[in-house]
This record gives sequence, C-alpha cells and structure tokens, in this order.
Amino acid sequence: MAVLVGIDEAGFGPILGPLVVSSSNFSVPDHLTGADLWRVLRKSVGKRRKRLAGRLLVADSKKAYSKSMGIRHLERTVLAALRYLYRQPATLTELLTMLCPDFLERLETYPWYKGADSYDILADEADVAIASGVLKSDLDSNGIELLTLRSCCLDVAYYNKMVGSVKNKASVLFTATSRLIKRAYDNFGGDELQIVVDRQGGRVRYRKNLQRMFPGMELKILRESPAASSYELKAGGKKMRLHFVVGADERFLPVSLASMVSKYLRELLVDNINRYFAGFHADLRPTAGYWKDGLRFIEDLKKNIPHVEYDNNQLIRCR
Repeated sequence: MAVLVGIDEAGFGPILGPLVVSSSNFSVPDHLTGADLWRVLRKSVGKRRKRLAGRLLVADSKKAYSKSMGIRHLERTVLAALRYLYRQPATLTELLTMLCPDFLERLETYPWYKGADSYDILADEADVAIASGVLKSDLDSNGIELLTLRSCCLDVAYYNKMVGSVKNKASVLFTATSRLIKRAYDNFGGDELQIVVDRQGGRVRYRKNLQRMFPGMELKILRESPAASSYELKAGGKKMRLHFVVGADERFLPVSLASMVSKYLRELLVDNINRYFAGFHADLRPTAGYWKDGLRFIEDLKKNIPHVEYDNNQLIRCR
C-alpha cells in the first residue's frame, strides 16, 4: 500500500481573513499510485459540476465555488469526507476541532470569532449521509481509504507575526505547508509516501527551502523543471517523495480535496467577520477579503461605524 497526500491553500492573496493550508491523505493499493482517482472513484465523485447525478464534486476550489453558487459544493464534499472520517460537525467550533484544533486557542482572542460555538453549519444531513455512504462504498471496493484531513489556519494576527519574522509571505506559506508535510511524514513515513503540492508561485527549485525545514534529512533531487519539481527525503529508515506540480489542484484528486477544505474553512471564517460588523450596521456590504474589495470594506468601516473599535493587527494583513 502507498499513502498519497495532497496539499493546497486558500487565501494567499487577500488582505482580510486567514490563510488556510490543508492536506488530504489517502491509502491506496500500489497499482493505483499513478492512477486517475476521479476515474477509479467515478461512482462517488466527479470533477465537473455538470452531470454529477448526486455524486460529490471534487475539483479545484476556484471551480467548486462562485459568488452565484456559494459554498454549496464545498460544504457538501467536505462534510461528506468528514462524516466518513469522524462525524458531521454541527458548528464552526466542531469543524475547527476536527481540522485544526491548535487554532481554537487563538480563536477566542478575536471578537468576530467568539460566536464560533453557536455558528451553525446548516447542511442537509440526510444528503451528506447518503453521499458519504456512497463514497465509503466506492473507496472500500477499490481498496482505498481516506486517512485524514488536516488544516493549518493562519489567522491574521498570527500571519502578521510570522511575516514580521521572515519578511516574506511566500516563506510563511512554505512554513505552513511544511508543517503538514512533516505531519504526514511522522504518521506515514514508513509507507510508500508520495506528497503532491500545488506549485507555489513561480518557484522551480525547492532544495534550500526543504533543507532548512527538514535539516536532519538526506535530500535527493529527482527532477526540477518548469512543470514539476520532485525530491526524495529520508532519515532513520523512513522516507517520502515530494512533488511540487503546476496545476496540481486540477490534476490530482487529493490536492483538489485539500483545496476545497481550505476554501470552505476560509469562507466560513470570513463570513464570521462580515456577520460581526454587519451587527453594527445592517447595510454594510460584505467582503471576500481580496485586496481591492478588502480596502473598500475597511473604508466602509471607518465611514459607517467609526465608533466601533477593533485591532487592525487582527483584521488587516501586513502584506
């Protein structure tokens, strides 16, 4: 058996809201390590919104989410996967407990996240249960197992602190990604471990970054090209292969699922920001947090609710 891990982020570009990096981890038979998992699992998942016929959409989150469609597909897929693993979360706090429990302590310091325990996740439980059951049956029949879903949530104040230390937000993203890589290595490094990460920016060479993050490991460059960069790292009888691939969120199902988990979690957290400030001014137009509209939102706060105090370091990213 091999373990396939996909890692992707949501929220690298915005000025408001968290940066979320997630991983999805699958155990697959050796003969399926290079297979198209959308084709293998075609009874339970689909790659495109058209003709899903009740199956779960697993796709790059940019294709699974839109303003008109909202989080419907993101939510259905993530909750069905979580139901397969654990249980269906009823609140945002329960969701965070499953995906990134280390974030919960910092959560309480934000006024807009204090209501996370009462922020209900209102999904169709029966539909999610059926979709999750179909997914389980399809995975089981192909000898595949979804092992874990995990997220690293960098809230704004924590993100700003990290950027202040390294002076580079790309390094912050790589650090968060490396935490998930290390977690997979610690848990599954004794197996045939293959980790695929969506290419971060235009970087082709990752040797120095990997040696800095994993200083005690022997590193071998397998390939460095504009399309993909691959490395083998090993130590103490354990090893892993890392692949940084252009467009991985559209080419590898585990990466697509990680992308959807990151986007879903970020959308819920940004919605909490909007709900909090709308409580002071009902006509305040919500934001997705990206730079142009995020700056508009900040100006609207100054104009419409100047009496409301908040910590800029908790709301606005330094870069």
